[in-house]
Amino acid sequence: MANQRVFADLIRQHQGLLYKVTSIYTNNKEDQEDLFQEVVYQLWKYFDTFREESKVTTWMYRVAMNTAITYLKKSKKKGSCIPIADTILVQTNSQNEVFEERLRLLYTHIGHLSQMDKGLMLFEGKSYKEMAVITGLNPSNVGTRISRIKEKLKQNMTKS
Repeated sequence: MANQRVFADLIRQHQGLLYKVTSIYTNNKEDQEDLFQEVVYQLWKYFDTFREESKVTTWMYRVAMNTAITYLKKSKKKGSCIPIADTILVQTNSQNEVFEERLRLLYTHIGHLSQMDKGLMLFEGKSYKEMAVITGLNPSNVGTRISRIKEKLKQNMTKS
C-alpha cells in the first residue's frame, strides 16, 4: 500500500515530464492519452526494480522514451493521424498569434526529426551525462547531436 502511494506521488510530481514525452511522440490527443497510460503502466510494472542508481527522473525518461518508441513502431501500422502541432496548440493558452505560429512551426520541424533526435529535444535541464544514460549514447555524442539538431532547426525555422 505504501508503495502505491509513493508511486502515485511520483507520477503526480512528474506528470509534466511524461506529458512532454508522450506529446512529442504522438499525433493526436487520443494517442497521447493511450501512450501516457502505457508509460504509467510500464513505470508501475518496473517500479520495484528501480535501483536508484540514477535520478528517478532519468529512469522515468528512459522508460517513457523506450515505451514511446515501441508504441510508435506498433502504431505505424495504423495509418495517418492529425499533426502534433494541432494538438499542442489547442493545449496552449497563449493569446499571442506570433508565438502560436512559431510554436506550430517548431513542432512541425521537430516532427521531421528522427526518433532519437526527437527524444534529445525533450531533455530540457538535463546534463549530457544524464541524457547519455537515458539514450545509451556517450556524453560527447549527445552534445554533438544536440548542436547539430539545434543548427538544423535554426536553419529550417529561418527558411520558413
